[in-house]
Amino acid sequence: MSAAIRNLLIIPLLSITFSQSSYAADGQRIKQRADSVLTLMSYMVVPDITASDLNIGTGTNESNELNITQFGGGATLSENFPIYLEGAMGYSRYDPQFVVSNGTETRRIPTKWNSLTATGGIGWDFHLFKDHLGGNWVIRPIANVMLGTMASDARIGAWVIDRRTNADFDFLDGGRLNAYGLGGSLMLDYELLSAAQDIDIELRYSGMQLQTFSNTSKAVEGQANAQNLGIYVRRRAPISDWTLLKSPVRYVLEGAHTEYLGDQRGKLGFDSLSSIGVGIELDSSHYPVFISRTRLVARYMFGNDTSGYGIGLAMSF
Repeated sequence: MSAAIRNLLIIPLLSITFSQSSYAADGQRIKQRADSVLTLMSYMVVPDITASDLNIGTGTNESNELNITQFGGGATLSENFPIYLEGAMGYSRYDPQFVVSNGTETRRIPTKWNSLTATGGIGWDFHLFKDHLGGNWVIRPIANVMLGTMASDARIGAWVIDRRTNADFDFLDGGRLNAYGLGGSLMLDYELLSAAQDIDIELRYSGMQLQTFSNTSKAVEGQANAQNLGIYVRRRAPISDWTLLKSPVRYVLEGAHTEYLGDQRGKLGFDSLSSIGVGIELDSSHYPVFISRTRLVARYMFGNDTSGYGIGLAMSF
């Protein structure tokens, strides 16, 4: 899953001033930036097409201040044993653009914080009923757990290190933030499989509390609350008599909308994101390979003063 979101937010510089004899950082503002890292992690903790790949910049030709990439998925093992398993991994790169000054000289600190998260989920399908078209309605509670870490790939240099006096500079100079998250989701799932068409509809609420732990720099200990409500709709149907790999080639139409709640709401310049997509699907189930279907989908995304595009690749097993 992929999408590019541009020109959303100009991330302000954080100024740090000091005298020749002592350095003093604005610890509260450093803490706010670190809390924002936890919030960024929250966009990667559950599979979400609308936030699968965000690139946010200042509207110039410079590198983006924020990049978020996520991939993941989930599946029910079987109808006879309807346990549901899901997983997601996410990566973000964030440049808060710290600035230090001794009153006569000012330098920008290229901190470049990199975050990596891994999320797992386990649930159970409770079948509600089958409608007159043969579609299955399922309600699915899911328990989720997340582990994440953030580290800087740059040092602030001897110009500051030689005179640092507090934990804030310790954090800026290669500090680390480790976090875990506990939460859950509730999904209403509809699935119709037929020769004429396949229809999938998912309505999902997810919530997770993120908390720093173990070896996290004292200056940036904190927490964040992730909540979102999303809907995903997909239709797949054969393209006339076109066949490939001994199976019909299908077109794919999809739409998705995610409403961000809690600490996520408005933090990246939008309260919600929507996505529409069109693509094709190849069926390889007649061959002895573990991939049964492969989908390639082009997507357009939009939200509050937000627009983007992307190409997604998905596989069924």
